[in-house]
Amino acid sequence: MIEPEDAWRRRWLLVLAGGIVMGAALGVRNVQGLFLMPVTLDHGWSREVFGFALALQNLLWGVSQPFTGMVADRFGSARVIAAGAVLYAAGLAVMAYSATAGFYTLGTGLLVGVALSGCAFGAVYGALSRLFPADRRSWALGVAGTIGGLGQFCMVPLAQDMLTGLGWRNATVVFALVMLSTAPLAAFLRDRPVAVPKAKTDGVPDRAAQTIAAAVREALTHRGYWLLNAGFFACGFQLAFIASHMPAYLLDHGLTARHASTALAIIALANTAGTFLCGYAGGFLRRKYLLSAIYFVRAAAMLMFVVLPLTPVSLYVFSFVMGLIWLGTVPLTNGIVSQVFGVKYITTLFGFVFLGHQLGSFFGVWLGGVVYDATHSYDMLWYGAAALGVVAGVLHLPIDDARVAQRARPLVQAA
Repeated sequence: MIEPEDAWRRRWLLVLAGGIVMGAALGVRNVQGLFLMPVTLDHGWSREVFGFALALQNLLWGVSQPFTGMVADRFGSARVIAAGAVLYAAGLAVMAYSATAGFYTLGTGLLVGVALSGCAFGAVYGALSRLFPADRRSWALGVAGTIGGLGQFCMVPLAQDMLTGLGWRNATVVFALVMLSTAPLAAFLRDRPVAVPKAKTDGVPDRAAQTIAAAVREALTHRGYWLLNAGFFACGFQLAFIASHMPAYLLDHGLTARHASTALAIIALANTAGTFLCGYAGGFLRRKYLLSAIYFVRAAAMLMFVVLPLTPVSLYVFSFVMGLIWLGTVPLTNGIVSQVFGVKYITTLFGFVFLGHQLGSFFGVWLGGVVYDATHSYDMLWYGAAALGVVAGVLHLPIDDARVAQRARPLVQAA
């Protein structure tokens, strides 16, 4: 755990390492929507085939996140992050050289999906949550997310230029090398599992002595934990649908690939500020109310985007608004989990919440392809994503965000 007297250089080294790893992992994932048209045209596949591969990636990312979190909580995050980066590179290599839909799905769906659970924000935020004390935790998560957002921003023009100059296969190989180069940064994120004490105080079981099974059972019986899961489902649905299908949606409505890449770049750039601001605001405002506000704003933005005439200006305004609240939900949701349940098993408990997010991502990507192939329109998905945003905003309002130990103490004292 970092002590207040530690040098600022040490603190910045930690958030820089975490931010760069996240930026690379999420940046490569964020630009995969730009690959939809060249990949499907090259192979002669339908959009549903491409969409299913990305949907499977999101699903397996979510399914594997709790188990990856258990490994990180037990043995430390550094090994998990390094292994995730290497597996990510392997998955991208399989994607680049695949000749069939099955092998492409193996690379982008299975390998990259599992890899993301090891080197994206679940593992990185878990490590930073343990490495920083509570009074600096929101700052650390916000700054790391901001650095990660800058990485995502840089990936967009890089991807567009490589698609134009190198083709999608060579561009994928370059991204594989980028992910491989981030693996050594995991060494800076060596967190330590919280030590188990030998005693109890005031008759209240010390939470640091809690087993991982007990922590999971406690969370699964907490109503607010399930509300976080449900709300995060909507988040995953919205972001995965937009990132994967908006480029094709824009091309269908007469805009160009350059407009699509510019929109993704604006989202990524605005996200750098938005993630920091959300993380910072979570340090002094109720996180559940911030999350509700984010989901309500998203719903309004999506409805206006599909109702108003589509122009480059309306596209860029929509992208900027969405970018400001793109990944701001992650440090806030992570913050609520650590606030309520502590940080000993934060990676595991956030992993189960993130499973809800990735279930939403699966349906957002997959249904995007299915609905388009059936109706030749994405309108139903836009309205559905907006409706989910309203539901998520309402669900966060009644969450009980008081620390579990603080609720238990009065009961023990009364007894």
